[in-house]
Amino acid sequence: MNVLSLNHRAALLSLVILIFGLLIWESLIPAQQAAGELTEYERLTGGGAQKAGVPPPSQVFQKAWEELSNPFYDAGPNDKGIGIQIGYSIYRVLSGYFLAALVAIPLGFLIGMSPIAYKALNPFIQVLRPISPLAWMPLALFVIQDSEWSAIFVIFICSIWPMLINTAFGVAGVREDWVNVARTHELSSMRTAFMVILPAAAPTIVTGMRISIGIAWLVIVAAEMLVGGTGIGYYVWNEWNNLDLTSVIFSILMIGVVGMALDSMFGVLQRYVAYNE
Repeated sequence: MNVLSLNHRAALLSLVILIFGLLIWESLIPAQQAAGELTEYERLTGGGAQKAGVPPPSQVFQKAWEELSNPFYDAGPNDKGIGIQIGYSIYRVLSGYFLAALVAIPLGFLIGMSPIAYKALNPFIQVLRPISPLAWMPLALFVIQDSEWSAIFVIFICSIWPMLINTAFGVAGVREDWVNVARTHELSSMRTAFMVILPAAAPTIVTGMRISIGIAWLVIVAAEMLVGGTGIGYYVWNEWNNLDLTSVIFSILMIGVVGMALDSMFGVLQRYVAYNE
């Protein structure tokens, strides 16, 4: 008898849990609530308003099929496909994220290699790091006066801290004897940084980058709800204003799928840079 591997058994268990959960969800939603229909009395009297109800999985799947069959349509400012909306969000996330990486990784190297820089910059880091990224949004809108760049700035400010702290921690934790070997071979400070310190600290740096991309994807949804216009966050808020809960649930699932994909890419990178001492 073939014995399933651990991964196969875990995947099978996940599938069973998913199917079981969907069946429960489907069975618990009354048909009238799911359809959001008026009662017979309300139809006869002409009163009442169409009620929004929590949709069952079947309606969410139908909505997903409709949206994903043509994800890049553009019928005007308030009617764009889910692919376009996600594309706007990913663009903002990656723009702010890579700007943060350009600042955080070099600065993290400096802090990790210089005790003086650490003591000088640590108070600023500890004051700025706990501030909610969305608290910066009003100031960003006032100073930048552009909703697009304000959202990118919010992603920048929320992405910088995990990368900065993890880079500094990884650089400071490089074994001293490895650095001493580089000095013995008379390597310059720049070559030591790139040939010894960077490879040794890479797993910790990538961990910080992985944390940052997750936070950035969380924040962009809330930021787009505030600034509006385009993006998956705006899509969620717009559909909620339309009381279309089917589209809201569908967009929530898409946010989760895209977030999982971004995290998985950094998971692959993390395994690639990992090393065994």
